[in-house]
Amino acid sequence: MISLLLLRPVLSEGDGGAVEAVIGAVLERINRTDGTVCHEETIGDYATYLNLQQNIKSTAPQYDYKMIDTDFFLPVVLYEYFVKSPTGQQQKDAFLAIEATVNPGNQGLKYGDLALMTAEKIMNISTPFASIGGQVKENLIHLKEDQVVGQWRDSTYGIGGGRIPYDVNTALVPAALRAIAALAAEGFFPTHVDWHDTASQYAQVWEDETLHFFEVDIEAEEAQSLVQSYVVESGFGGPVDLDNISSNVHFHGLALDGNNNQSIVRVMNTDDCLRLFLVNSTDQEQLTLFLDQAAEHIIQPFPMGLSTPIGVLIANPAYGGDPVYARNFTNNVYHGTVVWSWQLSMLAAGLARQLDRCNSAHVPDFCNDTTVYAKVLQAYNHLWDLIDSNGAYLNSEVWSWVYDAGDFVYTPLGALPPPAGQSPTESNIRQLWSLTFLAVRRDEALH
Repeated sequence: MISLLLLRPVLSEGDGGAVEAVIGAVLERINRTDGTVCHEETIGDYATYLNLQQNIKSTAPQYDYKMIDTDFFLPVVLYEYFVKSPTGQQQKDAFLAIEATVNPGNQGLKYGDLALMTAEKIMNISTPFASIGGQVKENLIHLKEDQVVGQWRDSTYGIGGGRIPYDVNTALVPAALRAIAALAAEGFFPTHVDWHDTASQYAQVWEDETLHFFEVDIEAEEAQSLVQSYVVESGFGGPVDLDNISSNVHFHGLALDGNNNQSIVRVMNTDDCLRLFLVNSTDQEQLTLFLDQAAEHIIQPFPMGLSTPIGVLIANPAYGGDPVYARNFTNNVYHGTVVWSWQLSMLAAGLARQLDRCNSAHVPDFCNDTTVYAKVLQAYNHLWDLIDSNGAYLNSEVWSWVYDAGDFVYTPLGALPPPAGQSPTESNIRQLWSLTFLAVRRDEALH
């Protein structure tokens, strides 16, 4: 669904088109017991083998429902196609009437039934936080109790052991609620006509009241000291210009309740991209500050920020203040100090969307703040300069680097030895989300 959202401009629509194929594939595999969207499917002989391990003689596929982020993408995808696309508007009724045939457990259900189940789940789990007086950490969306992963950074230390992910709570939940509200307004959920108002109200609360839980604000002198310590702990051999840190360092941590009793996982990261791309927030002061810090991270060189000549790194643990960060977020792990193609793509598309709001009927305040607007524009063009200079690697899922002869050198992640006690990183080169630059293009008007 991430791929669909980024590739929308080039995907075919209508019967037999790519968009409906993706949406249908998602709906077919929803868990009818609670509306959870499937993360991965196991098919063929391996599915038969796994069934036998459970004393089940069956060739039926198995479905993985451990992720918590996948549910929230579905309403956004439905809105993008069935509300915003003229073709989707025409196809809606016939498409929702299709009966599910892939997952044996969903026999007898129509696509509309399955979409409703997921929407009901989202409305139910988002209610406590959106209720009066409910804006407390306990009511944020948590990973499932028996899982250590639950969103796209799905490796053991991907979000530093955190239980409450930043991207899910500050971007995906409000985006899904906005989409549900818009779908309800178009008659998508006839048994819940009230959702047009209720989901909108919920979305506003989630948009405005979640960011502060994840805020990390470090005074300049302390930030310089933290970076110095990180350089020693990590053995980083590249340039470090601490003069770049002349004011407080501000970012949003990857998650809450992390390893080593970390209340916030203090890792600067690119997950801002999801809020940039999916949320048009209206709290003007908050929006301006958010865009300012997001742009700053893209511009600042690593390890002060996220920028390197081989791309924007998805994680910078330099401000953690605990040696565990330097140990777990390295350049030889899947979600460490590495570059991911789709994150570059969504950062670029997200910044473009926010800048485009300056041409809308409701111009955000940041557009008239010359300093912040200039910084966001600078970040957009700096990002695209990096993307253009690394064009040979953009169809890869993830890549890394070594610092050699005074420069960052592109290095396939699998070419680096894994951390002690871990298996080599496996990266699938055939990933749809590694092809998103087929649709995401630089806006030359912003150049």
